[in-house]
Amino acid sequence: MTPEFSRPERIDAIGARPRSVTIAAEATERAALAVRFGLVSVDRLTATLSLHEEASGIVVTGRVEADVAQACVVTGAPLATHVDEAVALRFVPDSEVPEGDEIELADDALDTIPYAGSAIDLGEAAAETMALALDPFPRGPEAAESLRAAGVVAEEEAGPFGALAGLRDKLKG
Repeated sequence: MTPEFSRPERIDAIGARPRSVTIAAEATERAALAVRFGLVSVDRLTATLSLHEEASGIVVTGRVEADVAQACVVTGAPLATHVDEAVALRFVPDSEVPEGDEIELADDALDTIPYAGSAIDLGEAAAETMALALDPFPRGPEAAESLRAAGVVAEEEAGPFGALAGLRDKLKG
């Protein structure tokens, strides 16, 4: 399956000297990404990347920027969100990715993405970077009031400490 925002970069065209690439999603690609990631809209998605080949794989660094609208998880109201995320990836052939247990990475290690064939997909990498940078549970300014009106207590009012605070308030009164 071809990703909604595909910008393949041929491996044989990537050399040891860093090369800059700028990509931007078109309207139809942004609409498809909004559906895929459950967003109200993706109004802008761009990436400015530098790529070069090393012995350990293809290194891609740069920035992904996006303007999206997410739905508030409480009210459903659209929330404007700006993404400005650093990218630091290492693409390696599928055959070089160890199977089985997870691998612990050092703090300064690059995220590793396996690829098959003769190209890496910078568009898919940018789309995934954008999605991972988003708040998974966005709440708008009206969320707390809507929850209170529905009878949902705030986190600080729930649990044993909330019950103790309620007892304290009763004893004071």
